[in-house]
Amino acid sequence: MAIYLSSHHHDAMVAAAVDAYPQECCGLILGQRELDNNRCDHPQPEDDDRQVLDIVPVANAWEPSLLDDTDPSGTAEAGHGRRDRYWIDPTVMLGVQKSARQQQLEIIGIYHSHPDHPAVPSECDRTLAWPIYSYVILSVQLGTVADLTSWRLGPQQQFQPEPVKIIGTSANNSPFLS
Repeated sequence: MAIYLSSHHHDAMVAAAVDAYPQECCGLILGQRELDNNRCDHPQPEDDDRQVLDIVPVANAWEPSLLDDTDPSGTAEAGHGRRDRYWIDPTVMLGVQKSARQQQLEIIGIYHSHPDHPAVPSECDRTLAWPIYSYVILSVQLGTVADLTSWRLGPQQQFQPEPVKIIGTSANNSPFLS
């Protein structure tokens, strides 16, 4: 299992993260899934490889009123904003999904940035995650992307790292790619 993206798509995500700094950027990753039927007797959706074919930057629609919906325990701290949260408007997501289907593509993931924090999913990221998507996180330190990772929600509702492969460039030698 891995996510494959071109250097063009990598650069587009990096540019979006830098442009949004010090706030979180977000966007949708379109592409195709390729299930490897040879990996086991009963392949699961988490066993697929994902080929990125388009990146769709979207506005970070986070509003403080969303906090109640993302914290079922009611114990969340006040003061969260676009610097440490993102939200994709469901109507935007639906529109992108319809457009993608017309091109024989699907939403295979979501990307967002972590300003001045590691490229590791937060508890909020985990709470809002769907197991069908890859979650690419870009760590932006003082306005420069320092790390890029990808994650998938596993069967136990915990994030598992997903290898990122950049096609058509020597960027795979970059210190922040696995």
